[in-house]
Amino acid sequence: MCWSATADLTAGTAITAVGLVCVAGVVRARRLRELPVAELPLLLGAHQLVEAAVWSAGGGCSRATTAWAVIALPVLPVWVPLGVLLAAAPEAGRRLWAPAAVGLATAAVLAYCLATRPVTAEIRGHTLGYGVNVPWMPLLLTGYLFATLGSLLLAGDRRLRLLGAVLAAGALACSALWRLEFASAWCAFAAIASALVVGWVRRPGPRSPVA
Repeated sequence: MCWSATADLTAGTAITAVGLVCVAGVVRARRLRELPVAELPLLLGAHQLVEAAVWSAGGGCSRATTAWAVIALPVLPVWVPLGVLLAAAPEAGRRLWAPAAVGLATAAVLAYCLATRPVTAEIRGHTLGYGVNVPWMPLLLTGYLFATLGSLLLAGDRRLRLLGAVLAAGALACSALWRLEFASAWCAFAAIASALVVGWVRRPGPRSPVA
């Protein structure tokens, strides 16, 4: 999330461009198992662009609001742990099944909530507040964080662990700023995370056979 439609649009465009670079790098290196992680900046960039539409609509209950919630809630807790699991070395893969399983379960509940309940957005100063009636919120939040941040922190690759640490710090900082209704700085952390994914993609490593 950014502090205005213009900021979201600018950040989303830049992060999406970084995502295209990451995908091209993975395809060129023939490490196709790493595509989901390499595509993460594309997903984050699209998320920012969708939120620019939410700002422009003045919040409320709209298709853009629902699309934002779909990416943020059921998509990410599946995409991140499964992507990390797919890209992980065999010795690290065993400990990554737990975040993947928790992510699938968490996403299933969140997807049901989005399908059966309206999602709203409200402009609060320089932040957007999203509302959806989700039961068992502490439990689901724990599962969500374990699936997304936990999978990165448990990865064997130090670059992915650094990515997880940066995103964890970003989540804490942005939560504090959002509660103060000061400004959202998530787009800055998304940009940093995308740059780390570029470094991960460009690391030396063996090529995988083309499927």
